Amino acid sequence: MSEQADEYDVVVLGGGPTGENLADRTAAAGLRTALVESELVGGECSYWACMPSKALLRPGSALSHARALPGVPAEGRLDPAAVLRRRDEFTSHWKDDGQVDWLRGVGIELVRGHGRLAGERKVRVGDRVLTARHAVAVCTGTRAALPPVPGLADARPWTSRDATSAQRVPGRLAVVGGGVVAVEMATAWRSLGSEVVLLVRGGGLLDRMEPFAGELVADGLRAAGVDIRLNTEVAEVRRDGDGPVELRLSGGGSLTADEVLYAVGRTPNTGDIGLATVGLKDGGWLPVDDSCQVTDVPGGWLYAAGDVNHRALMTHQGKYQARIGGAAIVARARGERTDTGRWGAHAATADTAGPPQVVFTEPEAASVGLTAAQAAQRGLNVRAVDHDLGQVSGASLYADGYTGRARVVFDQDRSVVVGATFVGPAVAELLHSATVAVVGEVPIDRLWHAVPSYPTISEVWLRLLEGCRDGR
Repeated sequence: MSEQADEYDVVVLGGGPTGENLADRTAAAGLRTALVESELVGGECSYWACMPSKALLRPGSALSHARALPGVPAEGRLDPAAVLRRRDEFTSHWKDDGQVDWLRGVGIELVRGHGRLAGERKVRVGDRVLTARHAVAVCTGTRAALPPVPGLADARPWTSRDATSAQRVPGRLAVVGGGVVAVEMATAWRSLGSEVVLLVRGGGLLDRMEPFAGELVADGLRAAGVDIRLNTEVAEVRRDGDGPVELRLSGGGSLTADEVLYAVGRTPNTGDIGLATVGLKDGGWLPVDDSCQVTDVPGGWLYAAGDVNHRALMTHQGKYQARIGGAAIVARARGERTDTGRWGAHAATADTAGPPQVVFTEPEAASVGLTAAQAAQRGLNVRAVDHDLGQVSGASLYADGYTGRARVVFDQDRSVVVGATFVGPAVAELLHSATVAVVGEVPIDRLWHAVPSYPTISEVWLRLLEGCRDGR
């Protein structure tokens, strides 16, 4: 077998948003960069996660908000075929021509095929061995985890990929899980006409957020007609041929659905990328420092950014890590000093101090930074300040009967906000102001002078800051 050797400054393994952004950083700095991808350039987010899921969710949200106002016909329904067509347009019909053109335009070389580490600074792709003078960055992301439930593999369950790319609306959909994917897909397919049952192993939804977030989202799902069954486990799954799926429940009883979606977690895409050739365990998460440099590999040449390092499993955090890691690679390649201190140019501090997240259910749930419980666990002297969003003028104008809640977690010793959570219709756009406050560590006395426009939902900040200043 002939072998072609290629030398680059940087080799990026994985062409999702994280890999694209890291490669863009290094290429823009003049480092010769190769990006290796075996599927579609653009990755999970572009074709099977963020973009198609939000395209499925947005029409139902718009209809729900319209119905909350007088003068809007209540009998209006979504056209599922039109929603699916629009979803397909946002995924470019699962073609990556545009993404490939962008790579070429910014000077990144695309290498198609499955890449595997082949020792220090080397990546094998078919007959080619790519050698990196400065760094190899692993940006291979994650895939859906499936538990060892008897019969599950043979029942052809949906994963998140199937749930976002399905070409027909199932009459009955069982969703197993209580996290972000589970509640968003339950919301989307219910809005398109599916009868949805949500089976949750624990006692609530969205357990990484403030407890009230999961409670209000559950109320919204139930109001939409979703059957939520808490503290419920599936003991066995069966499907005969192309027929329906039968789920036998551990507490007794069973249910039948046309499809079953398992949304119970993610596992790293590292099982077949040659980690053992550099002394790491195949299939594991890749521990990194704040500059995204893998800590367990000597020489400082291996980086891991995005979901694969298990720091903050969200697309925007992966892109953030790509910018940080890419900048660190460039600085080290040039022999420059790196700034890896807290909030430094080469430290992904926000992964642990200020990661924002939006759950696009109805109502939406948005959070940044620490929950009250997390802050207390870290030994911070905090106070939680809550306010009823429905009492804000902008919210009452937005929708009749607006229901929602806001919370900030206030560090009393430093007089800064360390966390915020908003739940209610259209609260996603409130989140960046909170993110700026948390990441910027803006003192409460200065935030007091950031005046929200009237009448907007953002006026909730006045009430929250009063609570921080006055202890109310």
